[in-house]
Amino acid sequence: MSLKVVPKIPKLSEIPSDQVSPVVLNLLEICHHFQELFHGLRDEIARLKGEKARPKIKPSKLEDDPKDKEKSEPKKPRERRKKTADLEIHDTIPLPPKGLPVGSRFKGYGYFTQQGIKISLYNVLYMMERWITPTGECLVGKLPAGVDGEHYNQPLRVYILHQYYHCLVTQPLILEQIREWGIKMSAGQLSAILIKDKEKYHAEKEDILRAGLETSSYVHVDDTGARHQGHNGYCTHIGNELFAYFASTQSKSRINFLELLRAGADDYVLNEEALAYMRAQKLPQFLLDRLIGMGNKSIEGKEWSAFLADLGIKDSRHLQIATEGALLGSVLDHGINPNLAIVSDDAGQFDILRHGLCWIHAERVFVKLIGFDDAQRAAIEKVRTEIWDYYRELKAYKSSPDEEKKALLDAKFDEICATKTCFVSLNLALQRMHRNKAELLLVLERPELPLNNNLSERDIREYVKRRIISGSTRSTDGRRCRDTFASLKKTSRKLGISFWDFLSARVSGRGDIAPLGELIRRHASAPSGCQPAGP
Repeated sequence: MSLKVVPKIPKLSEIPSDQVSPVVLNLLEICHHFQELFHGLRDEIARLKGEKARPKIKPSKLEDDPKDKEKSEPKKPRERRKKTADLEIHDTIPLPPKGLPVGSRFKGYGYFTQQGIKISLYNVLYMMERWITPTGECLVGKLPAGVDGEHYNQPLRVYILHQYYHCLVTQPLILEQIREWGIKMSAGQLSAILIKDKEKYHAEKEDILRAGLETSSYVHVDDTGARHQGHNGYCTHIGNELFAYFASTQSKSRINFLELLRAGADDYVLNEEALAYMRAQKLPQFLLDRLIGMGNKSIEGKEWSAFLADLGIKDSRHLQIATEGALLGSVLDHGINPNLAIVSDDAGQFDILRHGLCWIHAERVFVKLIGFDDAQRAAIEKVRTEIWDYYRELKAYKSSPDEEKKALLDAKFDEICATKTCFVSLNLALQRMHRNKAELLLVLERPELPLNNNLSERDIREYVKRRIISGSTRSTDGRRCRDTFASLKKTSRKLGISFWDFLSARVSGRGDIAPLGELIRRHASAPSGCQPAGP
């Protein structure tokens, strides 16, 4: 059948009432489902031909409350503040009027402030004197502090790092720009400034994760594609209002996520938590008994595979469960809060510890439903309106939680999910939402938790922009630096630190900006910081 031929699907109203049965309704929905698939193929063909496809579904309106707009008061006129009131002045130039007559009286100044920068070459030749002492010893002058044997000075290196990692300017454009200024630099020298000898930055990035996990009661998580050396890979984001951590790997499995949560550790730990996880994942009892017989034990990463082989654990599924359990044991053994809540978009690899789901992603299932008659469209709109109203009630509960509200909201969730409509797909979506009740309503137990995963979505957008501009990374150093500087940049901004000031402090070695991990711990302990980890 040609793709241009679209069979006409009858409307529900066109079918005699005595022939409308559950089977007929299901068949109609299946037909409409395949019709949507057909439209998807048509859109893809249009895209390949350079034509316009159908417009995409608009984003969720859960956060757009029309009632709030009605209640909102008119905005008060903002007080105008002189923009240059606290501006640092570097030069002052008096301007007397021309042709001033004799006998004129001075009446003060009129002020005009012009802001700007100076961009000019500043090349320095250090002439290190060489002297021979009377005893024959050769003494040579030393380079001043801050030069560090670098052929490019600190402001230039800070500028290059800022342009590439903050402004997302590509290496060829940076090279073209500085060459136009008259700076002699090769592509290799530019690359070295961007990715070589960055161990202190990598160490600070790892400390960001340790500090964030130690001090937080919840984190947002998400992942996105991150190609490397021409192969598909993934970048995982972990963060909240105080920090952001990015790590690129070749996998986005639960094992990968648990390895990241170890925050630099490289061990596998058998303890009560690890064994409890394996038991919950239904590891065969005879294998579990062998692991229990080993007692509490910590195994180095390079020895883990041999350790499992000695115990006769060889099946891929059993290896996965044992490894996940031992990694979880390691995470908890290194001081991570066992009540840490992990808020995600329902990706299975993040379902560990206390898992909370994003309401925006949960509601998206209903946005995608398309009714094929007025009754079904009305049913979808009614259910979505109930979900929006319920979401607003959850937001109000977070502001002032109490046990009575908690019980009412719990019961109302069951009531919404138990709704039976004329649309089978809608009923199935409600059943699915009810299966996720514990994760969607974790906020009733933990009011400090966010209701959505928007923070992670915003943070990881940085990675998506870099991927669109530059494509994949080619070197291991390049990929590692991309993760590190994205983490440092986002965390600096969350802590209220200019990324330019941060880079200047680190390149110069000044101690005027404390390590970001230390600042996270300070903010978390302050009353206005994120909720500290629970007992």
